Amino acid sequence: MIFEVFITCAITGSGSNVERSPHVPVTPEQIANSAIEAARAGAAVVHIHVRDLKTRRGSRDRVLYRAVVERIRRSDVNPVINLTAGMGADLVLGGRASPLPPDPVRTDMAGALDRLVHVEELRPEICTLDCGTMNLGARSEYILVNTSATLHAMAARVQELGVRPELEVFDTGQLMMVHHLVEEGLIEAPMLIQLCMGIAYGAPDDPTTLMALVHQLPPRAIYSAFSIGRMQLPYVALAPLVGANVRVGLEDNLYLSRGRLATNAELVQRAVEILDRIGVRVMSPDEVREKLALKIHV
Repeated sequence: MIFEVFITCAITGSGSNVERSPHVPVTPEQIANSAIEAARAGAAVVHIHVRDLKTRRGSRDRVLYRAVVERIRRSDVNPVINLTAGMGADLVLGGRASPLPPDPVRTDMAGALDRLVHVEELRPEICTLDCGTMNLGARSEYILVNTSATLHAMAARVQELGVRPELEVFDTGQLMMVHHLVEEGLIEAPMLIQLCMGIAYGAPDDPTTLMALVHQLPPRAIYSAFSIGRMQLPYVALAPLVGANVRVGLEDNLYLSRGRLATNAELVQRAVEILDRIGVRVMSPDEVREKLALKIHV
């Protein structure tokens, strides 16, 4: 067990959760304000997606990212900013009978460096790298596409930019990709890994699977573990027991309790309460910066 952890708040994500809760932020102002409130509640790291203002789906628009990041940086809080680089990997096939051409509306495939334009421009302290390809959604034609070549190119560019990659791991095979990136010198210490549990069709969120992932981590890795949906808050208590940091937020879970829709700040507050009750101290943003040897570019 570890006795101090940092909390990441995943503010909005890119999925359909916005249709199921009025608290999921959409506009840059809403996303930034929600991140600021989460930071005031105790989140040391805020994980940011942006959304198209018309469709309300996830977007790669760097103008939207700039609006969010600048508003957070102007605020009276100073959380570590973690920008997603997962957008531009969405492939939705045309159907079982005719998979090609892919669905032109829902497919968004971009080149490795195009997926990092906002990271290059805004230089956050952290950005994410999804470490593999996977099916998403029951009976869905949706594939999250992250080829080995793409990941190597993205990791190399993130390293050049001096941004700390957060390696998103959804299953055991993706940890093998992490090991390969480390062996090739593309991931520098201290390495940061996020174990993403309970997402179909990745690793289920049972403790046995979680421990299997933990036992395959590279030596001296700093890592977090979270689950989606109703298991998000139980994982707040579980994560420190397996040496992991904590993630909550509306990207992964909409509820504070049965039938009670949450805000990001409320989820962070509840996480702080849980951690306090089990004797785990919550780290500040500056403590996280020191622990992860983060580079501040602005």
